[in-house]
Amino acid sequence: MITVIEQTVEARLVATAPKVETVPVTLCYDRADPFAMRMAFPAPATLEGIEVSWTFARDLLEAGLDRPSGYGDVRVRPYETGRTVIEFHAPEGVAIVLLASADLRHFLDRSCSVVPPGLEHLYLDVDHSLAELMRGSC
Repeated sequence: MITVIEQTVEARLVATAPKVETVPVTLCYDRADPFAMRMAFPAPATLEGIEVSWTFARDLLEAGLDRPSGYGDVRVRPYETGRTVIEFHAPEGVAIVLLASADLRHFLDRSCSVVPPGLEHLYLDVDHSLAELMRGSC
């Protein structure tokens, strides 16, 4: 049974400079962390020159395809026909990424085949998480 979904999509990094770069971004969903998804940016696309990943709620991405969603470090909203904007807010600044909504919907459909929405709690390993949290505390 598949427990991890990965999908590479093309993303446009929106900047104040006139040139807008397209970079391959990897979307990842892992049944072991059923409420979250991860978006990884390759080293050449980051200021630090290392791969950078952001982890955020799968339902935030789903909601943001249809309406502006999020108010923290990650915000998602529809943009024009067939596109979605994801904003990543950090102390260093804001990164704005433009992606094809169809790519995101395909990724979400695949993740829902691994863990259906509303059933994420059935895939949590609470005992393991508590053991990890408590390790070394006694």
